[in-house]
Amino acid sequence: MRSACVCGSGRLGPTIVQMTIQRMDHVGVVVEDLAAATAFFVELGLELQGEAPVEGRWVDRVVGLEGVRAEIAMLQTPDGYGRLELAKFHTPASRSGDRNAPANTLGIRHVAFVVEDIDAVVAGLRARGVELVGELERYEDSYRLCYVRGPEGIIVELAEQIS
Repeated sequence: MRSACVCGSGRLGPTIVQMTIQRMDHVGVVVEDLAAATAFFVELGLELQGEAPVEGRWVDRVVGLEGVRAEIAMLQTPDGYGRLELAKFHTPASRSGDRNAPANTLGIRHVAFVVEDIDAVVAGLRARGVELVGELERYEDSYRLCYVRGPEGIIVELAEQIS
């Protein structure tokens, strides 16, 4: 398989090596309150695969920090294909971000999930104090979708496929 990359010049060109990615494994999100974030995503429908402490020289070397002591929770979508890793760093101290950053802020900005009955999901979230970022809208004949702001400012896109 030949693939293309965006080179320093901004032009597309052939890559030097074959593409080695087999699949996306998970997305990691750093949080302050691991229990609350885990509970939010479990209530949304993700399944908790496990929780574990993470520390030691090996993790220091992997993440490029010294003295890492953290806890992680790994969650999985019901279909078994998508995973979300939530991490709480005890040490070193984390830098705080803008929890109210708008959707067009540079960087990873949201996590998206396909849901059944988006109206019921949104109503359930609103009953727990979660607010929409914008509005629930229809995208052509494909999806009804919206953004909600989850724990610690995480933007979660919810999408219901239209039959």
